[in-house]
Formats: sequence, structure tokens, C-alpha cells
Amino acid sequence: MSQQPVAVRPAGAEPVRVVVVDDQELFRRGLIMLLGVEPDIEVVGEAGDGQDAVELVKNVVPDVVLLDVRMPKRTGLEACIEIKDLVPAARIIMLTVSDEEADLYEAVKNGASGYLLKDSSIDEVAQAVRVVAEGQSLISPSMAVKLLDEFKEMSRTDKEQVPTPRLTDRELEVLRLVAKGLNNREVAKELFISENTVKNHVRNILEKLQLHSRMEAVMYAVREKLLDLP
Repeated sequence: MSQQPVAVRPAGAEPVRVVVVDDQELFRRGLIMLLGVEPDIEVVGEAGDGQDAVELVKNVVPDVVLLDVRMPKRTGLEACIEIKDLVPAARIIMLTVSDEEADLYEAVKNGASGYLLKDSSIDEVAQAVRVVAEGQSLISPSMAVKLLDEFKEMSRTDKEQVPTPRLTDRELEVLRLVAKGLNNREVAKELFISENTVKNHVRNILEKLQLHSRMEAVMYAVREKLLDLP
């Protein structure tokens, strides 16, 4: 997994509200305890399976959900799809023991903001929560490549789509770099613009396309042939 982008919460900002979902109670409680000492993060609920997770998220509407891939009653993938349907603004980080699991690609395609390995340090977990709360993704370049390959295989199924919203040349440049797995800081460096300007471009792209995440925007753009990718 590539180095995580850095996010710093503004002074005085509301804490990031987090729900932790994992069927291993010891791991779940340990994660809650460690996140609890972070001044800018507030754990607002926990669940031990995908079914309870969906109900909990619907009730507390958190900013970020840490969601285990493998769970009883309802898998992480199934829960991810339903959570994004019920609470589109919630950012989902999939918790996994391996970044080779096929479910990870399905989860990201269905709205997850990325994944986090279970052997990550607490600093990495806390930083991941901050990063996705800011609207960025935790997706390695290798995952981005695999996702793009799959997106390019998709064909339009709806023949009566509304006209594609027009993105500016700069927005397309930003989207191309996001599609390669670059974070905001890396995009800013590549285009010689500020990180705040990149954030504004990403926000405008999502608003124009009426989408909720960066990867959804990339998926849309590839399907609509807005990007000239190799």
C-alpha cells in the first residue's frame, strides 16, 4: 500500500464521528480504545456484524465507518452497498488482513473510500480516518490500475442518459491524476497548484457529476469516455 496522504484537522473543527464494525470483539474494542484518545476523533458506535452495522449507521449517521470485510450475517461488501445507499455521505474504510482480497475491489467500486490493513499502526488508522473525512481516498496505485481496467470494460446500459456535464480542462487534468491513484498533495505537486485548489476542483467535479466519491467520479468518467486513458 502506498504512503497515506496527510490530513490535518483545522483547529476548532468538530471531531470526526466514527463507527467501528468488526466481529472480533478484542480487535474492535482495542481499536475503539486507541481511537478514543485522539482529540479530533469521536467513536459514536460499534457493531459486531454487517446487519447491525447497517442499522447503527442509519441511526447515528457517522462521518466515517471502519468496516471489516469478513463478517457473519451480512458481509462487509453487502453492508458497504447498503450503507452507501442509506447514508451516501458516510465514508467507508474496509478493514482487511490482506490487500489481495477480491472483495476490496468490489467494495471500492460500490462506494468505499479505500481499505486499511488490520496490522496498521494506530497512527495510520487515525490518519486514515482524517484523510477520508476530508474526502480523499485510501487506494494504492495498483488497486487504481485494476479498478480502471474493470471500468474500461463497462459499457453504457442506459441509452437515454442526460447530456454529460461539462468539466473544464483543469478539472479533467485533476480527474486523470486521481484516476492514477494520486492523492490531493501529489496532484497539487504535479499541476503546480495548491492543495486547496485541488480540493476545490475535486468538490466541483463531484457536484457537477452528482457523485459522492473520487472513485465514483473516475468510474463515471471512464464509462462516459471523458478520460483519454491508455
